[in-house]
Amino acid sequence: MSAAAQPFVHPALFYADEQEYLDGTVPFVREGLAAGEPVAVAVPGKNLALIRDGLGDIAGAVRLLDMREAGRNPGRIIPGVLRAFADAQPPGRRVRIIGEPVWAGRTAAEYPACAQHEALINAAFTGRRVTILCPYDVRTLDAEVLADARATHPTVVSSGREEDSAAYDWEGVVSRYNQPLPVVPEALSFAFTADTLPTARHTATREAAGFGLSGTRLEDLALVTAELTTNSVVHGGGSGVLRVWAQDGYVVCEVRDPGRLTDPLAGRRPAVRDQRGGRGLLLVNLIADLVRVHTGEDGTTVRCWFAR
Repeated sequence: MSAAAQPFVHPALFYADEQEYLDGTVPFVREGLAAGEPVAVAVPGKNLALIRDGLGDIAGAVRLLDMREAGRNPGRIIPGVLRAFADAQPPGRRVRIIGEPVWAGRTAAEYPACAQHEALINAAFTGRRVTILCPYDVRTLDAEVLADARATHPTVVSSGREEDSAAYDWEGVVSRYNQPLPVVPEALSFAFTADTLPTARHTATREAAGFGLSGTRLEDLALVTAELTTNSVVHGGGSGVLRVWAQDGYVVCEVRDPGRLTDPLAGRRPAVRDQRGGRGLLLVNLIADLVRVHTGEDGTTVRCWFAR
């Protein structure tokens, strides 16, 4: 069956230089446009310029996004980039997207969220008429990252050849990167219940302001804190622990509670019109610079980063 006849298609593109990058991306875009498919490209800025130049006059027909901005938080990419574009197209029309969420500048804190994102694309688009091509730079990315790419993509394109990936196991990647988030001893810690939700929010914002967070970012942290602590009270057993600290140019806040988050796509589905409730974790993903989640037998932790 050809890729165009399949519902969801999700290949990884391994490239070793600019020419391989262009050879793997520009024809992909041109073929989509020729077939009448809406096309979006969300890749880091330098690569975005390469594709734009390679497309020439037809670049204006493509939705172009700098992934360093649109996808800084990997948890934002499915609802805020991929689904946002695909869902806006006429029903039944096939959609074509290039998404490059992993680059050499990703930090050790960011990468587990990147790997889980690439895995969860397979769940988010099951049965949909969408093709998402994900480039990986074999010159700069670690062998572990490339191995994960083979596990999160059913096919891999390398040196112009497309092959099925024998390592494909996206659910295994989601599980493997569901890593416990170690407690930070120096963090401010506040145990909250339904009666102390306002105090929890004020405590978090006061601490974050002391670390230099201000303006809209401080307001964002206050909103995220309110959403997470409320979720803990309503869905996570009625209580939880809020922690706030400064780390590597960020203010970090987290909420731990005894509830278990069983839906791997929680917070990654766009809210539907007239939806009541269920927007909390989605809002957190759309606002924070990075979100990491761990859930296990003893409860769930959601940790969020805000750049100072």
